[in-house]
Amino acid sequence: MSQVLKLILIALFMAIGTVLHAVVPSFPMKPDLLLSMMFLAIFLLSDRKNFLVIGLVAGLLSGLTTTIPGGFLPNVIDKLITASVIFGIFSLIRNVIPKYVNALVLTALGTVLSGTVFLTSLALIISLPPGTSFLGLFLAIVLPTAAINTVLMAVVFPIAQQIMKNSISNRNTVKKVG
Repeated sequence: MSQVLKLILIALFMAIGTVLHAVVPSFPMKPDLLLSMMFLAIFLLSDRKNFLVIGLVAGLLSGLTTTIPGGFLPNVIDKLITASVIFGIFSLIRNVIPKYVNALVLTALGTVLSGTVFLTSLALIISLPPGTSFLGLFLAIVLPTAAINTVLMAVVFPIAQQIMKNSISNRNTVKKVG
């Protein structure tokens, strides 16, 4: 698959994730469903050349659609760190564990990592929202978001994987015929 096509598909995943992130209500922090699209892009399209771009774009878009005061920079920090860690782990185990299982486990772990880095960054750079605690936000937002993102990945990953497989197969068929 060409690098241009990869970037177009990554942009599509980021756009879908941004819409998901923008429409989800806050309690006082919103569940970050953009993460599932970031992970999908990493699992299906990333390589050493673009995983940081995926993390940076996800962080910028998440930061622009956050409702938590001062949340822009913590979003960028958390997505860059999370994308790097998840890409590294995924690269190491992608041939050991079935892709679907890998995607689900890493989505859950990645969401927990992302939430932890976000809350830590927010607490250190700005402060947590008044009347909240790290543990309270972690239990009320991060863990449920990890569950939601994992279920979302369970549904979307096989569909996206099949679409990509069909696209590549159709493209190769066109090349052979033409």
